[in-house]
Amino acid sequence: MTSGSRLPEARLEAIRAPFRATGATWVQPPVLQPLSLVLDLAGEALRSRLFVLQAAGGEEVCLRPDFTTPVARLHLASGASAGDYAYEGLVFRASTDEPEEILQVGIERFAPDADRVEADAGLVDLIWRAALAGGRGDLSLRLGDAGLFPAFVDTLGLNPVLASRLVRMAARPSRLAAELDRTDGDAPAADSDDVIARRLGALPPGEAAALLEEIWALAGITPVGGRSAAEIAGRLVRRAEAAQAPALSPAQADAIRAFLAIREAPRPALDRLARLAPGATALQARLSDWNRRLDQIEAVPAGAAPAIFEAAPRGDFAYYDGLVFEVLSGALGPGRPVAAGGRYDGLPARLSGSGAAKGSALGGMVLPGRAIVETGQ
Repeated sequence: MTSGSRLPEARLEAIRAPFRATGATWVQPPVLQPLSLVLDLAGEALRSRLFVLQAAGGEEVCLRPDFTTPVARLHLASGASAGDYAYEGLVFRASTDEPEEILQVGIERFAPDADRVEADAGLVDLIWRAALAGGRGDLSLRLGDAGLFPAFVDTLGLNPVLASRLVRMAARPSRLAAELDRTDGDAPAADSDDVIARRLGALPPGEAAALLEEIWALAGITPVGGRSAAEIAGRLVRRAEAAQAPALSPAQADAIRAFLAIREAPRPALDRLARLAPGATALQARLSDWNRRLDQIEAVPAGAAPAIFEAAPRGDFAYYDGLVFEVLSGALGPGRPVAAGGRYDGLPARLSGSGAAKGSALGGMVLPGRAIVETGQ
């Protein structure tokens, strides 16, 4: 396992300083997190990057892959309506190439009455200044919005099942590309899960769960993730139903490709997005907010950073629903950001199990080891 670089204390303290200046409460959530909760909130695509543990007869847990969900749970448990929480500690990501334990320094902010655009700009600036304190001189910003793709898909007048399918695929580019290549009348290629799902879909829920358990027993499979047979059967059935939805027309597929291809300086990128669907009120409102957000970012130190806006959804974590951003290093490349963050207004409500937890929720972190690597400091 690759661990984060050992940092000179002076450099690490420089990275901490912008977070200390916020007056945030420093917290240290548990390293072990419930696996089923992490997967439900962050998305199944993250499963392959988790370190999973299970004591005899106990619930499966994982080493925390990030701080956002654990800190959000601490905030909800406090009963406070608002709060800023800073943290410093290791997170753990599995990978076939380079499993890592990564030092993160970051902040999560909960403010029900905050102006979201102003709060977004403030967070981008805070994370930029902390990353810059790491000593690199080759940093740039990559901006985006997890809510833009669903808003654009809504403008296409698609079958609801197909629209939902596309939005769920947004974090899995290869699957989304395959869907865009599927033409009218073509059925998606069936894999073994699809075949099983169709058979399960023809049965009442109780019989479907029993059949799935029988298949597991015959195959010697032990399910992971803490989900029951009924839950897994339900997911497979919904997947099969979605796969049978009508395909995109060539014009609709081309429109989505044009959306996903936008990657350029923020102002021109927003102009191109606006031209894709000029009469779409909801999409245009999000773009108007982005122009105001850029006004505010340009007025703070982060505004001096080289920046691009990327329309294609990004990120390992499916709970982001608004602003997403990364601080990139020219030497490290786009796959190894120095810092990252975003908005997740819907996450507290999902954690609380009710609509009571509403408001502005966002956070970001710096990876100090990456921030100073190759600087010789």
